[in-house]
Amino acid sequence: MSDNEPEEIRWAGKFITARTRGKWEYVTRARGIRAAVILAVDEEDHVILVEQFRVPLQKRCLELPAGLIGDDEGAEGEDALMAAARELEEETGYAAQRIEHLGEFYSSPGMVSESFTLVRAHGLSKVGPGGGIAGEDIVVHRVARSHLPQFVEMARSRGLGIDVRLLMLLAPGLLGGQ
Repeated sequence: MSDNEPEEIRWAGKFITARTRGKWEYVTRARGIRAAVILAVDEEDHVILVEQFRVPLQKRCLELPAGLIGDDEGAEGEDALMAAARELEEETGYAAQRIEHLGEFYSSPGMVSESFTLVRAHGLSKVGPGGGIAGEDIVVHRVARSHLPQFVEMARSRGLGIDVRLLMLLAPGLLGGQ
């Protein structure tokens, strides 16, 4: 396929756009919206995870805290680190003393053009209940990293979807390392 094939918009919504280019069908975020994903591990080596219902899967999903950057009216150009700090507190009730940028990543580059900014939250303190904004119904989990594989398997046995980004925390065990 050549890069000069025309791109066609097949459908555009408030948050996503379905496009084609040659034989490829894919989805992009609308209006330049991006996402921030937060790796939050506290001083006692517990990872902060969230569980919430995801409409595309039609089930609850275990995930790292995350949220959209610049999705609100008038928030275009929002800073990724500021958005990550806001989303961490909204979803989990934890505030971070410092947010570290770890890089830009693509979640499913054969189907979705969306990238996400991965950040690490340092110096966590519990400042509120979490749970997200109205209607999100987020359950917060604080899990010892040493127990994460078992926790994920228990979540899977309860029928939860498991976000692919949890693989970065599970990789040592999957690869036979510590």
